[in-house]
Amino acid sequence: MLHEFKTFIARGNVMDLAVGVIIGGAFGLIVSSLVEDVVMPVVGVIFGGFDFSNYFLPLSSNVTANTLAAAREQGAVFAYGNFITVVINFVILAWIIFLMVKGVNSLRKSMEKEELKASEAAPPPADVQLLTEIRDLLKTR
Repeated sequence: MLHEFKTFIARGNVMDLAVGVIIGGAFGLIVSSLVEDVVMPVVGVIFGGFDFSNYFLPLSSNVTANTLAAAREQGAVFAYGNFITVVINFVILAWIIFLMVKGVNSLRKSMEKEELKASEAAPPPADVQLLTEIRDLLKTR
């Protein structure tokens, strides 16, 4: 069983997936910072200077704090501002991934077109031409 596990882990697909997950996690942190440090302050200024991250509804009468962190220490809260931030984070991440996939697909299409043009334009190698001639001569006999 240990040998099978080593074989499974050593496969290229598993390693590619691991690299993708690690890069995806780091990319998620970058997008989170973009949303929290760049987008949300601009959105806050546009909508009157409020900060989404501290918007919450207390679910307990014990919660009297003004900030989300302090309110969570006092009791249960419905942190809808944090949820809005996460949704915006997701939309930005999905948009960036869409643009990346779109770019890779267009690059693939252009490479396939170039390969097709190159294969159509290039004459067959000399040995293939010679074999074709021999085949044609044998057909006529």
